[in-house]
Amino acid sequence: MTLNPQKPRIFISADHGLAVVYFLQSDVVPTLLEAGAEVIVLSDDSLTEQLARRFGRPGLTFEGLRLAQARAYEQQHDREWQWWLGFLRRVGSSRRINTGATDSYIRQVMVESGNRRRLFLPLALLAVLALRHSRAARRALRRAQLRYTPGLYTDLFERYHPDLVVAATPGWRLDRYLLREAAARGIRTAAVVVGWDNPSSYSLPGAPVDWITCWSAIQKDELVLGSDWPPERVHIGGIPSYDGYFRRTWLIPREAYFRLHGLDPQRKLIAYACSFVSFSPNYQNVEALARLVASDALAEPAQLLVRLHPNHFWNVKLFRDEADKIRRLARELPHVHVVEPVPLGGELGHYSGEDMPEKASMMAHADVFTTVYSTMVVETAIHDRPIVSVCLDVPGGWNVPRKYSLPLSKIGNWPTHLRFRRSGAGKVALNERELAAALNHYLQNPQADHENRQRFIREEVTFTDGTAGRRTGEFLFSLLQRPAGGWE
Repeated sequence: MTLNPQKPRIFISADHGLAVVYFLQSDVVPTLLEAGAEVIVLSDDSLTEQLARRFGRPGLTFEGLRLAQARAYEQQHDREWQWWLGFLRRVGSSRRINTGATDSYIRQVMVESGNRRRLFLPLALLAVLALRHSRAARRALRRAQLRYTPGLYTDLFERYHPDLVVAATPGWRLDRYLLREAAARGIRTAAVVVGWDNPSSYSLPGAPVDWITCWSAIQKDELVLGSDWPPERVHIGGIPSYDGYFRRTWLIPREAYFRLHGLDPQRKLIAYACSFVSFSPNYQNVEALARLVASDALAEPAQLLVRLHPNHFWNVKLFRDEADKIRRLARELPHVHVVEPVPLGGELGHYSGEDMPEKASMMAHADVFTTVYSTMVVETAIHDRPIVSVCLDVPGGWNVPRKYSLPLSKIGNWPTHLRFRRSGAGKVALNERELAAALNHYLQNPQADHENRQRFIREEVTFTDGTAGRRTGEFLFSLLQRPAGGWE
């Protein structure tokens, strides 16, 4: 691409499949281009040509994000110090917000850490106590991170001279190295919140970031109260990734969708999206649902469609084995089917925009949608379908030494989970009796909790008219008129 020296240039870091959806499958990047910016998207090195073929247009360039080099620096340069900084950053938010999610991460680290790290855990827990009670301590931690700025992107900065660098997180992931280098050069920085639970699960910024845009007033409070963001630097823009749901852009007609998966059009569809795999097996939930549909024990003849989780495809034997058990269950029992998320490729994993039509149609055509407090409870509420969070415990969890397990009945007070419960947008089942009752209630009363679902999505995503991408793009473009700095 021939660069226009008169146009402002914006770097966008899309280091995750969800970030690709957020920026490229919404109106965010088109709005920036139409406003007169040139956009350079940095993503997985092996996918730049693929992304360029699919999304390329005048003014848009793709470059590699050098994730392998960033990971090598993380692993080889003061590895333990960087790890502890990351741990403290993740769990060090102020006690003024609900810390349920990060408290569980602390317990996970206590169980899964090797003997060497365990020696330092008492000191780390004292540091966490200080961070949660002291804004000065949190500021000191943010500053301490800056010594790890490797300069991996020097040639890109010198080639493009960007006016603004935008990332899918405020440095919670490897994007921290890009953001730190931008800040060191005096370049404006901004972040977006891609995930529903991100502000309450990942806490303090990993780099100096000037502005951030989030989904809702709820997330803004989490950022301001938990991570000391100045309120005037937090923008509420909604969630661009969901504009396609509101516009029904991705929807496959019901008949075609049922045909795609070999579903029976005469049977009600119960969908289950696996979730929370890192903390608990999902098989017990799937098995309970499968027994109910296979034995025709529900109020209506039904069938089950199970969506595996992206983590099922990690190189982790526990997760892969569970996926195989679910596939085997579908082969052995009638009316049980499995769908697998489609990978984008490279390091972006199975969190991908490649199957947005699949996700949208699964939710829209489900007579009852079930999961474990997944973000898909928000997405399904957009489609106004009944929702049940299935939280059946399994004794011992994963039952593997040094593998932390958390009973699903104990996670209801995590920030996003608690909001779902209080909203009345769906039901929670803690045992098979409650599960059957919840399914039967919604099968017989499909419009039940409609008003609660509508209120829930207004509170969680703010803009329900498909304009979040345009609003976010306009906000990011407006930052070109503002000075860099102000992180502290």
